[in-house]
Amino acid sequence: MTAAQFRDLNRQAVQGGLSLVRKARTEELNRPTPCAGWTLADLLAHMTAQHRGFAAAAAGRGGDLAIWDETGRAADPLADYAAAAEEVIAAFAADGATERQFALPTITTDFEIPAAQAMSFHFVDYVVHGWDVARTLDLPYEPDPELLGPALKVAELVPDNETRLAPGAAFAPALPVDDDTATLDRILLLLGRRPDWSA
Repeated sequence: MTAAQFRDLNRQAVQGGLSLVRKARTEELNRPTPCAGWTLADLLAHMTAQHRGFAAAAAGRGGDLAIWDETGRAADPLADYAAAAEEVIAAFAADGATERQFALPTITTDFEIPAAQAMSFHFVDYVVHGWDVARTLDLPYEPDPELLGPALKVAELVPDNETRLAPGAAFAPALPVDDDTATLDRILLLLGRRPDWSA
């Protein structure tokens, strides 16, 4: 798939997740999430930093590690997340973004990554993070079916090796997948999520 195609899929995935985050209340920020050890506030801090990091990378400034810092906490994490989501959507849509090499230091500092691949990383992450937020808030999660096929193809390419055991790894080790597993559940299992997770 092309960078432009992943840009458009990513926009849908991020907007879908944002619609769920906008249903959260401040008093729910301490809820546990499917991300082990993280509350909703922690998850939002991670997602916000990733949006801003990828937005910077799309503009040619991704190499600055400070942009990716997840330790800060905004006075209003929900509003800050919404702003960051709009920033990354706009950055991916900016002139030249689909032709750029992305510096993604939280993935590797050895080389820069072509736009299509970088945008595919962000896209699959936000299909899964949308599910994380939905499960945290006990809301239904129904991404557009056109997102799931491409997300599955990306998930199948994510290495399942010792890096998933490292502190702060994006995904836990893959879990067993049956032949008849539904597409969304297959994506979740490949990326170390348990579809039946409940707080």
